[in-house]
Amino acid sequence: MYQLLRKILFLFSPERAHYFSMNVLKAVCSVGVFRKIIKSYFKPEGNLEKKQFFASANSTITFSNPVGLGAGFDKNAKYLRALETLGFGFVEIGTVTPKPQAGNDKPRLFRLPIDKALINRMGFNNDGVEIIAGRLSIWRTKQAAAKKKSTLIIGGNIGKNKVTPNQEAWKDYEICFNALFDYVDYFVVNVSSPNTPGLRELQEKDSLKKILVNLQSINKTKHTPKPVLLKIAPDLTKEQIDDVIDLAIEIQLDGLVATNTTISRDALKTPQSIITEIGNGGLSGKPVKEISTAIVKYIIQKTGNAIPVIGSGGIFNGIDATEKIQAGASLIQVWTGFIYEGPEIVKNICRQLSR
Repeated sequence: MYQLLRKILFLFSPERAHYFSMNVLKAVCSVGVFRKIIKSYFKPEGNLEKKQFFASANSTITFSNPVGLGAGFDKNAKYLRALETLGFGFVEIGTVTPKPQAGNDKPRLFRLPIDKALINRMGFNNDGVEIIAGRLSIWRTKQAAAKKKSTLIIGGNIGKNKVTPNQEAWKDYEICFNALFDYVDYFVVNVSSPNTPGLRELQEKDSLKKILVNLQSINKTKHTPKPVLLKIAPDLTKEQIDDVIDLAIEIQLDGLVATNTTISRDALKTPQSIITEIGNGGLSGKPVKEISTAIVKYIIQKTGNAIPVIGSGGIFNGIDATEKIQAGASLIQVWTGFIYEGPEIVKNICRQLSR
């Protein structure tokens, strides 16, 4: 069924198709009887045990299943109920910045069907932390009032505004951290998107330490600290990954997300003329699978499994998910795979993992 729907959606621009399909799903899921039918159909199969994670933050989180949706899909926390209905164990909203920003000029999202990949240069388009925090507050209030409380875990992926100079970036992360603290279950610091000029320079150890140490110091003042993770790029050198690991251990970071999109265009089947015409942006999907898995494995082996890792990159099915988990990932995230495989992706992955 989805194969036919995908052919229709792929006739339209990726960004237009994304918002159209999600708004339709949101509308359908707003009707209780329809939501119950959809939730029953897409309920993850198998006997997967609930996953406890982030115990080092003194705030252990229990995930109903290990399959999450990566940041960038629900940037503005508009589709949480719909995504929960499809069975996701957790959803990472954002990337959220202090001020609203429109992002880069359109078109900025491109499909590479031959490679089962996407290229995006969205540029942290979002409604800004104040509006998004308000939206999350309403969500939490509704969940508290509901007879059956939601089990959906929400992560807050935070970044800096494009106009903020790198030397002031730590202030943007602090603003987002404080504004979202009461409404998300964990945080992910995003310094690895290739679509904000100069952002990846913040992955250098000294710049990164300033941001993370500040967030950790604020976190420690809270009655119940929230887990803080760092999302890293697949394009880092071995030495840069080692620096990240050393810093993560030094400041007792709660985990890493490996990995973000890549700027590499190696070994793509899509004609070079099309790649050139598309231009800059982060590549996601199947071409990122092997390198992201290798980085997950390296981190786990280098640290002796001391730092929890969320595996992200090229996960389309249960086999891909199993590879990430066997490499050492505690949880996994999908994004591009959701676009190509459709709404049954969580159900299918959980079925395979339960075996």
